[in-house]
Amino acid sequence: MVEPPEVAPGYGNASRHRGPLSHIRICDLSGQLAGAGSTRVLAAFGAQVIRVEDPVTRGMWDIVRQLGPFIRDDRSPDGAAGFNNHNVEKLGVTINLRTEKGKDLLRELIRRSDAVTENFSAGVMDRLGFSYERLKELRPDIVYVSNCGFGQTGPYASYKSWGPIAQAVSGLTWSSGLADHEPAGWGYSYMDHTGAYQMAIGLLAALWHRSRTGEGQWVDMSCSEGGIGLTGPALLEATVNGRDLRRDRPADSNHSAWPAMVPHGIYPAIEEDTWVAIACRQDDDWQALAKVVGEDWADPDLELPARTRAQQSIDEKLGVWTGRRPAADVVGMIRAAGVPVAAVAKPAYRCDTDPDNAAWGLWPTVQHGRHGPVRVDGLPVHLSRSDWRLERGGPFLGEDNDRVFTEVLGLTEEEIAELSREGVI
Repeated sequence: MVEPPEVAPGYGNASRHRGPLSHIRICDLSGQLAGAGSTRVLAAFGAQVIRVEDPVTRGMWDIVRQLGPFIRDDRSPDGAAGFNNHNVEKLGVTINLRTEKGKDLLRELIRRSDAVTENFSAGVMDRLGFSYERLKELRPDIVYVSNCGFGQTGPYASYKSWGPIAQAVSGLTWSSGLADHEPAGWGYSYMDHTGAYQMAIGLLAALWHRSRTGEGQWVDMSCSEGGIGLTGPALLEATVNGRDLRRDRPADSNHSAWPAMVPHGIYPAIEEDTWVAIACRQDDDWQALAKVVGEDWADPDLELPARTRAQQSIDEKLGVWTGRRPAADVVGMIRAAGVPVAAVAKPAYRCDTDPDNAAWGLWPTVQHGRHGPVRVDGLPVHLSRSDWRLERGGPFLGEDNDRVFTEVLGLTEEEIAELSREGVI
């Protein structure tokens, strides 16, 4: 990974790295996956993200602190691997917002921040006394980003949501499944993760606007609408062609009909539950593949129209040919012929043994304050002049109280100790 150059003095992230966003400070009340995943991206590029949590419930307004898998089998709020992964390079403080002194602390933190982020249900921030109008009183140019299932306005604004709910409402769940069967869904909170990326884009756009105009603004994010934006082909099919995605034709996402490509699919290898993807884009690819196969049924002169009519037969025979060989051999022979091919990666291979992922730096090791070295997700992008860096794990509960309250708010050790005795932090 390329070492980023030093830039002008700024705040820096938890490791004090001065990346391209080191001049940005974010007061982060978000959590779970969608909000935490968004600010995680900015922290990786040097932004100072100050994660605010509740000392009374020991951070449990974020359910991810309660969920496994657990680091070193630590089932306390500081041992959740998912929380650590989504909060790398963030500073962590605890503030009891049930107290007026706690609210005063948060007000001072907001005055010194460039952005406030949260992904509570609509109305929660208002009830806490931190509406956008109030935030503007504290800092007129504040960027405020709220991310929930259905946005802050409209007939669904009061509805609560998790990722699977937003996926169902947006149409994504309907698109996943076989013809004439119930929707299969996604198996996890896809829109939490994807919504995090969309939230990061909105936050960066608003910060860029402020850098050019001096104006802050409110970024209202809806994960349901974010999901709708991902269903464009299905919407076009329904509104323009009058076709239902999973009813009017067999669902077969491995084949390619537009444009037609044959063979184009997933084929078994000799190992149990091991598969290879092969894609013949045009006749040249087919001719090269046919030579590798070397059997009578693989006629190199068979052009696309004829292959399309014989697609089922070709798939069956090609599957028999691949099924007699290890996946690595199939990939090696076909790749050497210049035909697009890849093994269908299983999680263990993708995470632990894929040399390309290792070379890319996709799974960096960070230092957790209680548990030492822990591997986390990297970012799937590298910048040649100002790359991301992840070295410190997610904060254990209240890990950075002293650092933030002294360096950012200017409190003394005695004042911090008193706030702790009073249950404010």
